[in-house]
Amino acid sequence: MAVKFPEGFLWGGATAANQLEGAYQEGGKGLNLADVLPGGKENRLGLLSSTGFNFEIDQSKYHYPNHEGIDFYHRYKEDIALFAEMGFKTFRMSIAWSRIFPNGDELEPNEEGLAFYDRVFDELAKHNIEPLVTIAHYETPLHLIKEYGGWRNRKLVEFFERYVTVLFNRYKGKVKYWLTFNEINGATHMPLFGLGFSPEKEETRLQDSFQGLHHQFVASAKAVQLAHEIMPDSQVGCMLIYAPVYSFDSNPENVLYAQEEARIFNNFCGDVQVRGEYPSFIDRYFRENNINIEMEDGDLELIKQGTVDFISFSYYMSRTDKKTKTPEEIGQGNLIGGVKNPFLKASDWGWEIDPIGLRIALNELYGRYQVPLFVVENGLGAYDKVEEDGSINDDYRINYLREHIKAMGEAVDDGVELMGYTAWGCIDLVSASSGEMSKRYGFIYVDRHDDGSGSLERSRKKSFFWYKNVIATNGEEL
Repeated sequence: MAVKFPEGFLWGGATAANQLEGAYQEGGKGLNLADVLPGGKENRLGLLSSTGFNFEIDQSKYHYPNHEGIDFYHRYKEDIALFAEMGFKTFRMSIAWSRIFPNGDELEPNEEGLAFYDRVFDELAKHNIEPLVTIAHYETPLHLIKEYGGWRNRKLVEFFERYVTVLFNRYKGKVKYWLTFNEINGATHMPLFGLGFSPEKEETRLQDSFQGLHHQFVASAKAVQLAHEIMPDSQVGCMLIYAPVYSFDSNPENVLYAQEEARIFNNFCGDVQVRGEYPSFIDRYFRENNINIEMEDGDLELIKQGTVDFISFSYYMSRTDKKTKTPEEIGQGNLIGGVKNPFLKASDWGWEIDPIGLRIALNELYGRYQVPLFVVENGLGAYDKVEEDGSINDDYRINYLREHIKAMGEAVDDGVELMGYTAWGCIDLVSASSGEMSKRYGFIYVDRHDDGSGSLERSRKKSFFWYKNVIATNGEEL
């Protein structure tokens, strides 16, 4: 028997401005982090994991796919019409901070940038699609990175407060659902993405990362309070990357290790943003890693008063781990580490596929926090083949999504309060982790390739029609 999803369940898709908008120097926009990240898996992952990234554009050496994205900036009406055709109830998007404040530290916003998002929100409203807006999605203005050192610098709290105040005053009545920082807990793994800095040396990475996180906790709490003041009917969520951590075996040492890893990665940021306080378990971690957080008077009270209304999260994979592992045992492709799980298959990019893990994640989160949950990223990056007749038979994507939606339904039956589901990359876009177009997630195919060639024309994949029916039946027909 099919599990019934709640009435008003928010089905839709998810994107980020830096991965689809393009127009990187149009409309008064300033440069941001994504604009200096080159394409290609080897280029991007190598630079992201290195120390001392120089943040310069070198077009003689690299291709920068984010500069054009899929040209949503000029084609948003066409794309939103396709989302409406699928029946989207919601569309998760982000605002590019450097469209609103090109350098990030100006006193007055850029009107052209504000007007662009007005047009997007008006177009969504025309089709009765509720926007779900991420305020900061790996899009730190480049000036704030080069001049201030990113979120390590307390000054960014002030700049972020100015930014969100402008957004909330401008878009009140147009946007009800907001997320503060995308995948905030991933910042210690890739501080360049989340915190806007490249560690000078590995020895200071954790100290700088957790200091930057504290500044984001303060900024997020201020944003929640401002949203509730300016838009009383608004709801603001945190956004986590969530991956259940399994012990490799029943060895108590490995079980304890997996539990400790899960607490730091999955629970720390959620505890601060949902419960409003630093959890007791972090004290030992800070002590053993020589981490000392500088706080200002009133920070902890502010964090306590600025807790989020709901938890949103991305789910792509689980993690299996053991205390002692050899290099050969480490799971290839899983961005969050661990060892290979012998019970799971992996995607073309090595990400292990675990639908049951989504049900586990939902139950873990709801059991810990008892606040509404929202799955805002989940999807399969895969190679798609265009047939001679133009069709794209992506049954592998349908199968992936079907099993994950089934797992969500089971979690709802378990008693989890679930608000909605936005499949990641509902239209093909530039991969954040690899800078590739060939790693496709969408229901909608975009004729754009890794070398920058292609017409940018849109076409419907087989999964487009499947997801349309899923939404029409509120998940009863999968």
